[in-house]
Amino acid sequence: MIKLGIIGGTGYTGVELLRLLTQHPEANVQVITSRTEAGKPVSELFPNLRGHLDLKFVEPTPDAYRDCDLVFFATPNTTAMSQAEALLAAGIRVIDLAADFRIKDVAVWEQWYGATHACPALLEDAVYGLPELNREAIRNARLVANPGCYPTSVILALLPLLKNDMIEPGSIIADCKSGTSGAGRKASVGTAFCEVTESVKAYGVDGHRHLPEIREILRGVDAAADLVFTPHLMPMIRGIHATVYADSRGPAERVQSVFEEFYRDEPFVDVMPAGSHPETRSVRGANLCRLAVHFLEAADKYVVLSVEDNLVKGAAGQAIQNMNLMFGLDETAGLQPPGMMP
Repeated sequence: MIKLGIIGGTGYTGVELLRLLTQHPEANVQVITSRTEAGKPVSELFPNLRGHLDLKFVEPTPDAYRDCDLVFFATPNTTAMSQAEALLAAGIRVIDLAADFRIKDVAVWEQWYGATHACPALLEDAVYGLPELNREAIRNARLVANPGCYPTSVILALLPLLKNDMIEPGSIIADCKSGTSGAGRKASVGTAFCEVTESVKAYGVDGHRHLPEIREILRGVDAAADLVFTPHLMPMIRGIHATVYADSRGPAERVQSVFEEFYRDEPFVDVMPAGSHPETRSVRGANLCRLAVHFLEAADKYVVLSVEDNLVKGAAGQAIQNMNLMFGLDETAGLQPPGMMP
């Protein structure tokens, strides 16, 4: 059994990690920390876990994790970077679900996150945790930077096109929609029910923190890649829908077979039949990105539709997928349930 710790277990990604890990055949969550909820049973805060998890929140002290094989950081940005070095030095592997290790360029990270990076030396060691791109490196990693939810949906939509030189790499537009859980559990006016329901709004048009993350990963595939990225907030709890556009450079009649072949052996990417329109509700609760590729002949453009659950394939599920790889387990362990409908 893998002995696990979760730092910051009171948010949506924390409880999603717990929900999935309670069903994992090789996972043993030994400790979950919270400064504000220390001493309180986890099931008191999250009643869906009653009967599945008999743990209390504890203070986040170094001694709390000393027996763990791996620690998940389900914390706000800038938390993991202050503790990762000590954990790694103690032989404990780390998966950070926030953004502290996603961007290799320190100056770019500090520009977008408005802080001085506490351990820039670890950035080179960190592996970007997108299994469909970095599977072998993840297997040997000590420190994994779990991708953001928007980047997962956009990058998976583009990999087959970029790797097969089928698009103009500087022409990419990513128009993305997210459920409100992507903003976290903390109460705010902007995500209150009365503010969000029956409405859609764009945000971060002049720059969103996931933009440099997406750009850096895509440029690792094609140095000329660039994009316009616009996120939107939708009146739903879970889900990401990315509509990704790019100018065509290759023969359109091959594109469906290119996608099917590229993701043929990927357990958590589903390429739908030609002409399909995937729905976010079809992946709710599942560790799955569902894709459909279209060609607009009159505009000579490809359009890729990409849907995922932002809390699962976009966060906690992908983190567990990475954990499975790091410990030599079946990559699908604990992640087999299909999506929930309705």
